[in-house]
Amino acid sequence: TYAQTNEIFHLWPGAVPGETLPKNPSKMENDARDKVLRVTEVTDPTLTVFAPKASNSNGAGIIICPGGGYQILALDLEGFEIAQWLNQLGFTAFVLEYRVPEKRDGALMDVQRAMRLVRSQAEKWNLEPNKIGIMGFSAGGSLSARLSANFDNKTYEEVDKLDEVSCRPDYTLLIYPAYLDQGENRSLTPELMVEKSTPPMFIFATADDPYANSALVMATRLRDAQVPVELHLLPYGGHGYGLRKSSEAAKTWPLLAEKWVNKVVAGNLKP
Repeated sequence: TYAQTNEIFHLWPGAVPGETLPKNPSKMENDARDKVLRVTEVTDPTLTVFAPKASNSNGAGIIICPGGGYQILALDLEGFEIAQWLNQLGFTAFVLEYRVPEKRDGALMDVQRAMRLVRSQAEKWNLEPNKIGIMGFSAGGSLSARLSANFDNKTYEEVDKLDEVSCRPDYTLLIYPAYLDQGENRSLTPELMVEKSTPPMFIFATADDPYANSALVMATRLRDAQVPVELHLLPYGGHGYGLRKSSEAAKTWPLLAEKWVNKVVAGNLKP
């Protein structure tokens, strides 16, 4: 129902770097069990654009990375539904279909390319190129953190002029992120090179989420690097709730995230 009216961009004009399979439309699971639309295979990564009403636009854009353990993408729960919520707040949202299953290197190339594409065409969507952020859920939170900490890392050979554009997000939101604590003794995953230039972050998780340690170690490292970070840890809520109002966590994170991201976009993060 969403894609019929939304513009879709293919990230890679020619061959998809590092991809062995031919480009095909994304494969979906036939039954949407528990009312979640699952993408099971992506070989031709795309961005689906959700634009707010012109009268409501705040000139900022956010790329959304759905979760799914790097195996699938929970496309509506952690993609389209989030985009529509962001539109109400005035943001132009871009839902990223990055490569799955189990293509973590490819996924990082995809998210870098996506950020470059959005920033290079900011004018087209009436966006300010310095107000483009990233937001991810679960494995999509991992991918958003990887982009934020590794934006200087050249993961693929330049395809065109677009690849000269910076892929550093201006701000990052991690909602119940996973896989950030794969270092020794559950410390920060070594791949994540957090430095002072890492973008400011908003992190939300719950203590009963099996992946919650990811949020804690990331916040600690950001604090050590003197990067502005806002961390929220609620006692209950589990994992994978998106905006679906079944728990206190699902009701709470959007309010906190909205307040934080509006401050960042307005340039008011400092005390």
